[in-house]
Amino acid sequence: MQAIIDNLARVRQRIADAARRAGRDPSDVQLVGVSKYVSAEVSAELVRADCVDLGESRPQQMWDKAASTVMAGLPVRWHMIGHLQRNKVNRTVPIAEVIHSVDSPRLLQAINDAAAQVGKRQRVLLEVNCSGEPAKSGLTAEELRQLVAKLSDYPATEVCGLMTMAAGDGNLATAASNFRSLRVLRDELATTGVSLPHLSMGMSGDFEVAIAEGATIVRVGSALWEGIA
Repeated sequence: MQAIIDNLARVRQRIADAARRAGRDPSDVQLVGVSKYVSAEVSAELVRADCVDLGESRPQQMWDKAASTVMAGLPVRWHMIGHLQRNKVNRTVPIAEVIHSVDSPRLLQAINDAAAQVGKRQRVLLEVNCSGEPAKSGLTAEELRQLVAKLSDYPATEVCGLMTMAAGDGNLATAASNFRSLRVLRDELATTGVSLPHLSMGMSGDFEVAIAEGATIVRVGSALWEGIA
């Protein structure tokens, strides 16, 4: 679909422009196309347009799309970006390239056990609630520090960064503050010898702000699907 190609080009240009304004290399920012809004057929068109990283918020949708015939043979890398219940981990781990939403030690343990069973080292990000909104998932800063101190207990996982969502008020200054808090936490942990290079933050309405604050992964959905039925 030409609309998908055009939308993807615009999003990538916005990413590149935001990175350059921040004095960063655009290639340091990975785009995950959030495909929860559209069918497997439309998602496949985005992959064919060369956005091979697809993010899903619901495990069942990821399972179904990954198994669909329209995805057969396509080089998709699936990202689990929404809340993941422990009873859905066993079916998710064999499919997911990265699980962004690890928000508790119990979930990390379940992922570790499932990865060990299939002989995989699962890449994960630890989700932090930087907005303080009780409705949002995520570790507190202190819970994050405690969990990071015990990462050796989870040898079948590779914790490669942190993830957050901005407050739901849509205010870009608030979003910037939330994203900055995640970067500061990451930098604090780096002084203790813990390397967490990736920051997954920013969506369609605020990814440029996230890039200015150091995002290495942005999760963009609606901006890719404008004009798509």
